Amino acid sequence: MNINISQSISNIQNNNNFSGTALVKDNENILLDISFGYANRSERLKNLTSTRYGIASGCKLFTAISICQLVEKGLLSFDSTLSECLDINFANWDEKITIHHLLTHTSGIPDYFDEEVMDDFEELWINHPMYHIRCSRDFLPLFQNEHMKSKLGERFHYNNAGYILLGLVVEQFSGLSFTDYVEANIFKKAGMVDSGYFAFDALPESTAIGYIDNSDGTWKSNIYSLPVKGGPDGGAYVTAKDMVRLWEALINHKLLNEALTNQLLTAHNQVKEGSFYGYGIWINKNENGIVKYHVMGYDPGVSFHSAYFPNSSFKVVVCSNKSAGAFDIMNRIEEELTKFKPL
Repeated sequence: MNINISQSISNIQNNNNFSGTALVKDNENILLDISFGYANRSERLKNLTSTRYGIASGCKLFTAISICQLVEKGLLSFDSTLSECLDINFANWDEKITIHHLLTHTSGIPDYFDEEVMDDFEELWINHPMYHIRCSRDFLPLFQNEHMKSKLGERFHYNNAGYILLGLVVEQFSGLSFTDYVEANIFKKAGMVDSGYFAFDALPESTAIGYIDNSDGTWKSNIYSLPVKGGPDGGAYVTAKDMVRLWEALINHKLLNEALTNQLLTAHNQVKEGSFYGYGIWINKNENGIVKYHVMGYDPGVSFHSAYFPNSSFKVVVCSNKSAGAFDIMNRIEEELTKFKPL
């Protein structure tokens, strides 16, 4: 099976020049561990299993777990309102917005990067230079004084700003910076020893530089396309093996008790046919129940997909330091896994 998947992935890589790492684990067995491309093109340093990749919005799951941990400790509830949790004025917003609304993208608040309006993430930094964005509060001027986009609870609207607010709640109730909290209470507990929130101007060794390819064959890095340091809505760096460790820690209740784990993994909102959203996590269902839990992230110079298939125990991670590619690799892996065992 390992040979079949490897050959299939190599065929796709040849077609789309995938740059990154793909890892598949079944219980204790590694079924696929393959890397392509360069972590640093200028120095021709290859991507490896040990390479740390940015995962963009893939780490909204970390924010949701953080909130659930605070709920488990009795410090707040999913029904707590935003005004109860933060001493920040949002004059144009509905006062009934709760933690649950923010977790499920149903708050109706404005987003600082609205994918229904904008398609170029780099436009954000024209008036708000990315080198000033280093912590959660730095995002507030981008959306704090805007008006509600829709009525509270009216619809699902994927919202990065909502997760920035959840990060501020984590800081308020923990007394730690958001990134310090996640590194201590999620990464350390899960054994994610090589993962972290690294600043562009202080990247550690074995970290992939994100690349943006132009149609004429030229390229640039993404250091001027994203905030200097990631936060509650995205931007952490992980290795593929560390992401598998995250799945294992979550499903084995090392991060949350069983009740809170189930709450996080509940399909709270239907987004489209077969696709649902829990707390910081996407859920695919069919007539037989849950097919997979998955997270994904796309930024300039970043594409990421990772999934856990509860019926088959497969954990899949696809990390890329290019703007596209992870989706195609993930789809092919699923096709090959289906041949081996029903998902």
